[in-house]
Amino acid sequence: MADTKGAGAVIEANEPSHTTATIRVLVAKLGLDGHDRGAKVVARILRDAGMEVVYTGLYKSPKDVVQAAIQEDVDVIGVSLLSGSHVPLFRELCRCLREEGAEHVLVVAGGVIPEQDYPALLECGVDAIVPQEARAGLIVTAITDLVAARGRI
Repeated sequence: MADTKGAGAVIEANEPSHTTATIRVLVAKLGLDGHDRGAKVVARILRDAGMEVVYTGLYKSPKDVVQAAIQEDVDVIGVSLLSGSHVPLFRELCRCLREEGAEHVLVVAGGVIPEQDYPALLECGVDAIVPQEARAGLIVTAITDLVAARGRI
């Protein structure tokens, strides 16, 4: 895992180093991004790796996602975006987490996110960014290692 400005990580590993049995992940699609095939594939990958997965469906607001994360008691919110509105949506998502006192919930970004936007996302509170070309093992590793680093598994 490479650290960027100490605020978060851009994921580069390939092999998970911890068990995934107790990790709860909420997979979300924020805003007007109406394409959810990738999110459903990621949800299945995480489920097959032994994680408990909640999928919120399309057209959710950051506040809706944070409320669902709190209600479902998840460890991680994984958001896949294709719409180009990733910076303001992640800023709002992270702001809502802080406002609700849920900073302990990790935020992982994925989808189509240009590398030049990584620093802004990490600074606003995103814990990790999984590149668009990431393979299944990389996604599982990213989430597993982040949760383990927080001492939850």
